[in-house]
Amino acid sequence: MATRTRQPQRRNQVLSQEQIIEAAIELLDAGGESALTTRALTERLSTGSGAIYYRVGSRDELLDMATETVVTAALAAKPAAATPEDKIRSVALALFDASAEHQWLATRLTLQIVRKPFGPVTVGIYERIGRQVGALGVPQASWFDAASTLVHYILGAVSQNARIDGDTSTVQPDRAEFLGATATAWQDLAPENYPFMHAIVGRIREHDDREQFLTGIAIVLDGLTRLG
Repeated sequence: MATRTRQPQRRNQVLSQEQIIEAAIELLDAGGESALTTRALTERLSTGSGAIYYRVGSRDELLDMATETVVTAALAAKPAAATPEDKIRSVALALFDASAEHQWLATRLTLQIVRKPFGPVTVGIYERIGRQVGALGVPQASWFDAASTLVHYILGAVSQNARIDGDTSTVQPDRAEFLGATATAWQDLAPENYPFMHAIVGRIREHDDREQFLTGIAIVLDGLTRLG
């Protein structure tokens, strides 16, 4: 008697959009955008592709939903401090930490700002930062430029943690080894041609990315307060 191949057991309950987004985020965290395939999703959720895309539409729409979900969760916490500066730092750090945890996020954030300035991610970030720009006393005529400066700085800084699309490396370099090698390379530069690089070489080994990020925010905020 011929034996029948056993099919994977499918979930009895109907998949929700939230379950699909959660699975997509797990795949993105594990392997970046290249890991988010229809096959990987169907295997993880034990369902067919039709059931997935009935709920979320296209792959690009799913990426947008995953981005919005992560950003919304990151910005959900309200800072205890009430000053505009503290609230801006809170938003900036939330995006910095989320991008460090989800290395695919920085690229998607940039794409949201560039391609979908009308979308919920872009609008939400600008609204949170823009309100505080006004509270700092920045003239209304400069609100857009001031908020954009902050957003662009944040995106540029968090992009250091981005998983580059198409990067085939699977092992993250050890931070201490990488910074040590960088410091050595800087020290090998001719000091008469690169006096600044020699002056800061000691900081490269010991600097803290998060503290450096906050220093940049402080510099931008100091400049914005002078616009009032």
